[in-house]
Amino acid sequence: MEKQKKLINKISITLIILFISRIGIFIPIPGIDQSEFNESISQNTIVNFLNIFSGGGFSTIGIFSLGIIPYINSSIIIQLLIKFIPSLEDIQKNEGEIGKQKINRITRYLTGLWAIIQSISIGLWIKPYTFNWNISFCSDVVITLTTGSLIIVWFSEIITEYGIGNGTSLLIFQNIVSNIPKNLHNYIINSNKQLTINILLLISCIVILIINILIQDSKRKIKIIASKHLGENNKLSTQNYIPLKLNQGGVMPIVFASAAITIPQYIVINTKNEVLQNIFRTIISNNIIYLILYLSLILTFSYFYSSIILNTKEISENLQKLGANIPNTRPGEETVKYLNKIISKLTFIGALFLFIIAQFPLLASKISQLNLLQGLGTTSLLILVGVAIETAKQIQTYIISEQYDNIMG
Repeated sequence: MEKQKKLINKISITLIILFISRIGIFIPIPGIDQSEFNESISQNTIVNFLNIFSGGGFSTIGIFSLGIIPYINSSIIIQLLIKFIPSLEDIQKNEGEIGKQKINRITRYLTGLWAIIQSISIGLWIKPYTFNWNISFCSDVVITLTTGSLIIVWFSEIITEYGIGNGTSLLIFQNIVSNIPKNLHNYIINSNKQLTINILLLISCIVILIINILIQDSKRKIKIIASKHLGENNKLSTQNYIPLKLNQGGVMPIVFASAAITIPQYIVINTKNEVLQNIFRTIISNNIIYLILYLSLILTFSYFYSSIILNTKEISENLQKLGANIPNTRPGEETVKYLNKIISKLTFIGALFLFIIAQFPLLASKISQLNLLQGLGTTSLLILVGVAIETAKQIQTYIISEQYDNIMG
C-alpha cells in the first residue's frame, strides 16, 4: 500500500507541474499586437518547427514561450563539447556522480545564457508587432522569457526527481499532444471516398506506430565472455551481452534533419538574392533532390549521434578491465573495429527506417487531404512513442517492486 501511495503522489506531482507549465504558455507578454503577429508567422516554417516543442509558445509569446528549448540546445552543445574538450570528458568519465552534477551545473549556466540570447532575438523579432517598442520593453521581454525558461527547467528537474518519467521528455510530450486537438479541429471530411481513403491511412498510421515501437526497443546483443562466466561445459552464459540499440540517436537525427531541411524554404522567403532563390527553389520543388538531401541529413546526424553516445574504445577498455571479451574477437583494437562495424550497420539501418517513416506524411498528403501527420508529425510520433514507453516502464517497475516487497513480506 505504501508503494501505491508513493506512485499516486509521483503521478499527482507530475500532472500538477505539467498543468502549471501549460497554463504559463497562455499568459501573454503585454504590449504585443497578437492578431497581426499571428497572421505574419502563420507560414513561417522555423516558427512552426519551434512550436512543436513549445506547445505553440512562439505563436503566443507567453511567459513560458521558450519552454525547455534553451535547455535542449544547451544539453546538445555540452555533449558536443564533452566530445572535443578532454577536461570535460574526464569530469564525466572519471568523477562519477560528482562529475555528473558538475556537468549538470554547467548545462544550467549555459541554459541561462542561451535563454538570454534567444530572448533578445525574440525581443528584436517582435518589434514590428508591438504597440510601443523601446529598450525598457525589450528588457522586460528578455527578463520574462529567460525567467520563464529557467522555471520550466526547474519544473523538469522536479518531475525527474519526485515525479514519474523524465521531466524534459514529458514537457515536450505534453507540448506535442497539445497540438493534436487543433489539427483535428481543422480537419474536415467532405465525402465518403475521402473517408475510406483516410480510414486506410489511419490503419497505415497504426502500422507506422508499431514500427516506431520496434525501432525504439530493437537491440543487437553482442555476447561477451569472461573466465568466471564459463559453466561446467565451458558454455557461454547467454545473459552476458552488450546491448546496442538499432537507433542510437533516438529522435534527434530526424529532429535536426527536419530543422535543416526547412532552411532552403526560409531562405527563399527572406532573401532578395535571385540566384539563391532559384537554387533553393530547385531543391524544394525537385522531389528527387529533396529526398536525397533529406536522407543524407538523417544519415549524417545518425552517425554523428552514434559517435557521441557510443565510445567503442572505452567499451573495449572496460571489457579488458573486467577480464571479458567478445567471442572469436581479440581484445583491444580488433574489438574496437568489430564494434565499429556492427554499430555502423545498425546506424545505417536505423537511419533508413527513420527516413522511410519521415516520408509517410508526404505520401499521405499526395493520396488525400490528410494533414494530421504533415511537417514534423513523424518526429512528434517518434518522441511520443519513446516517452510513452519509458514512462510506462517506470510505472511497471514500481508495480513489480511492490509485488516483490509483498512476496518478501
